[in-house]
Amino acid sequence: MSILSSLDQIEALYAAKGGLNYGEGISQLEHALQCAVLAQEAGEPDSLVIASLLHDIGHLEEDEAEVVQFERDDRHEITGVRMLSRLFGPEVLQPIALHVAAKRYLCWKDPDYHAALSPASQATLRLQGGAFDADQAQKFERAPFHREAIALRAFDDTGKRPEAAGVKFSDYIPIMRALIISSVN
Repeated sequence: MSILSSLDQIEALYAAKGGLNYGEGISQLEHALQCAVLAQEAGEPDSLVIASLLHDIGHLEEDEAEVVQFERDDRHEITGVRMLSRLFGPEVLQPIALHVAAKRYLCWKDPDYHAALSPASQATLRLQGGAFDADQAQKFERAPFHREAIALRAFDDTGKRPEAAGVKFSDYIPIMRALIISSVN
């Protein structure tokens, strides 16, 4: 796993691997852009817009065939946080770290949520441990940024449309630049 140290590296990674199949009929890049647009349309802060944009970056480090065929849990949320850890603070990283847990939480909280998940999300849910139990759900509810992770999850679930988002990755570079932690600037 590569730990990224510049926005140029993030942009290059999406340029090189963003065209990979997301498993939902769109590319990784298109899914990322749709999620960011949805966060913006919902009036979320820039930190959650960028978390929504980058939440699946960990998938870009994985073997596409294994991930898309649902052979194993790639723990992409943990990989993504590690990759971005030199660049962003907890307001970006924690929603990314918790977005899989948010899916598991929502499946525990609302049985209809599971039924509304796409077939690919249902398949990955099984690999990720299934719905939370009550103890896991309570722990999640106490986690900082759990509300932001739930919001990100909503964008993740709906950012799978066949039509293009109408934005470019480069449109988000200025927002990312403003969020970079000071030790990198």
